[in-house]
Amino acid sequence: MDDKRFAVLIDADNISAKYVSAILDEMTKYGISTYRRSYGDWTSTHATKWKSVLLENSITPIQQFANTTGKNATDSTLIIDAMDILYTGNVDGFCIVSSDGDFTRLASRLREDGMIVIGMGEEKTPRSFRSACSIFTTLENLIDTEEPEPVKKNEKTKKVVSQNIEKSAIESTIAEIIAENENSGKITGLGEIGSRLVNKYPDFDVRNYGYSFLSKFLEESSNFEIRKKDSTITVFLKDSQMDRDEITAFICDTVKSKQDIGVNELSNLVHEKFDSFNHKDFGYSQFSKFIQGLPGVVVYVGTNRRKRAKWLSE
Repeated sequence: MDDKRFAVLIDADNISAKYVSAILDEMTKYGISTYRRSYGDWTSTHATKWKSVLLENSITPIQQFANTTGKNATDSTLIIDAMDILYTGNVDGFCIVSSDGDFTRLASRLREDGMIVIGMGEEKTPRSFRSACSIFTTLENLIDTEEPEPVKKNEKTKKVVSQNIEKSAIESTIAEIIAENENSGKITGLGEIGSRLVNKYPDFDVRNYGYSFLSKFLEESSNFEIRKKDSTITVFLKDSQMDRDEITAFICDTVKSKQDIGVNELSNLVHEKFDSFNHKDFGYSQFSKFIQGLPGVVVYVGTNRRKRAKWLSE
């Protein structure tokens, strides 16, 4: 995407000026920022820090007065401009910078028209907007600082709830990709994992989990093995035979002791005993598929149409 042209549209009412330089640097990964516009009420005191930033980075300020208290007129102006730029046919994609979920429909509409949509916002950005983008980047990851911002007098601090995907869910998805490829006789490259993760989770970024490289993220996971040969990096599931033997022994002992047990109840017992257990890590799409091949265990549908497991008489 080196030669792609992007319109960078920033919601200045919602984003701090300290991120601007990092935003433009990040956009160089995707192409050229042909439009650079920032929207806000530049007569307000909030806009003071923005003025020098606009000049230094050649960003066009778009004035929008707050016509009604409590209503964000800036959102409407940005959306109208985005659609106008879309119809010119002069860009290949958009970068929408905001932590506001109100831009979710705009991102979806631009993607429907074949546009690449790069979303950027703070960690508080709602998942709806993140998922609507082609790629989403958390702004806190772009600036190299761990210093907390000063709290103004009489200002209450708000707890920010992270919207990042759970690491366990990411690892589960990676395991599914590898298992799927192994079933087709294919090996899994690092690049494929990165691409498919972004396709499924537009806001996936290893920096959200404290890493600089995807390979490091995988190396420090107990589930994967990295193999490097020349410039090629492939990823495999770690040999977990010992874990599997322990898990299958527990399942067989549990079913044998109870003689007959619901599959859901059995699954809960396994997860309580082995908190990191995931049947997909062993190449099975369902827990019932995993246990039905174990010696002495048979899976059947009970009278309530729920799956159950029972022990075959020896």
